[in-house]
Amino acid sequence: MGKIKENMAKLKCSSCGRITHYTKRNKKKVKEKLELSKYCRFCQKNTVHAESK
Repeated sequence: MGKIKENMAKLKCSSCGRITHYTKRNKKKVKEKLELSKYCRFCQKNTVHAESK
């Protein structure tokens, strides 16, 4: 279970600031933080979601 949780990244909405999505990423190969356009159910629109701690 620990190895699976290590690869998970929280995606935080840029407009409302809530963590609404989780995704996997390879931390050894991808050094920069992820920024993806996702649907936020609280804002009810597509916004940029950035990786957070």
